Amino acid sequence: MRDLTVIPTQLLAWYDRHARVLPWRVPAGHGPADPYRVWLSEVMLQQTTVAAVKSYFQRFTSLWPTVHDLAAAEDAQVMAEWAGLGYYARARNLIACARAVSAMGAFPTTREGLAALPGIGPYTSAAIAAIAFDQPETVVDGNVERVVARLFAVQTALPAAKPELVTLATSLTPSQRPGDFAQAMMDLGATICSPRNPACGICPINDDCAARAQGIAADLPRKAPKKPKPLRHGTVWIGFADERVLVETRPEKGLLGGTLAFPSTGWDGSALPPPAPADWQAIGLVRHVFTHFALDLTVMTAWLTAAPERGSLTPLSKFRPTALPGLMRKAWVLARPATTVVPDQQR
Repeated sequence: MRDLTVIPTQLLAWYDRHARVLPWRVPAGHGPADPYRVWLSEVMLQQTTVAAVKSYFQRFTSLWPTVHDLAAAEDAQVMAEWAGLGYYARARNLIACARAVSAMGAFPTTREGLAALPGIGPYTSAAIAAIAFDQPETVVDGNVERVVARLFAVQTALPAAKPELVTLATSLTPSQRPGDFAQAMMDLGATICSPRNPACGICPINDDCAARAQGIAADLPRKAPKKPKPLRHGTVWIGFADERVLVETRPEKGLLGGTLAFPSTGWDGSALPPPAPADWQAIGLVRHVFTHFALDLTVMTAWLTAAPERGSLTPLSKFRPTALPGLMRKAWVLARPATTVVPDQQR
């Protein structure tokens, strides 16, 4: 392996020619980016693909062009616009962070100051500091872990290898253009040093890659075997009355916290009765996979003849299925045909 101090120069030269065009980026070599757009994109990109995030990012920045605009937004509207992106604690932290930053007047410029904000951890604080404020911070996401594991032929399996990979990545981070370097590392991992079948022949730092020299690039990083996910069961009730549908806002804390949903039980640790007395009928089952468990959810529907004890009835004309999280959207797909079969007592 050659002198690794040449890697930043080689990688930045490649990035200047091949950087991905993304809606939250400034062109390569054109200086720091808007911290609001960097922060928003980094929060959205946690556990989510670039392809999935683009439309959400563009919609959020259209509705709320500045952090102050987002801070002034209603919680329910932000949660509704986030619906479908998943990991809803991110949206709740997004609102809290926007309001904290707005109260301060601007984003802190250091990693330490950023890390003190709601929902901003070590990775996100480093990314904002480097990309928005040109601080020489090391940014390590899954793409960077893969690049570094191969570059240094790290044999330790993830997640145990994380501290070692961060240390090695830090050794590469330059003092000049650290934000562009961080994005170059991420782009390299996303486009060339891919999980399967890495395109080593066109990699700008392939001569320095220990894993390529050993013929094991595609085998790294090694990963510890995953434990099988447990299967949970639950019930969701979707009630109708007079061209209205029964919905509720879930508690702020916990699974799908703060989102618009249908009354449910069981899958989230609750043990609740039906939300209203009615002739509830099971119409099918939906399967959903969360980070730590899989779920089989029985969908029940009924036409309500008495006032609900939980939730509220919303006119179907104003009901937005797109405001529902993915699990509840699946349940709605099953229940939607029931709205066209009106029992005699509801006519």
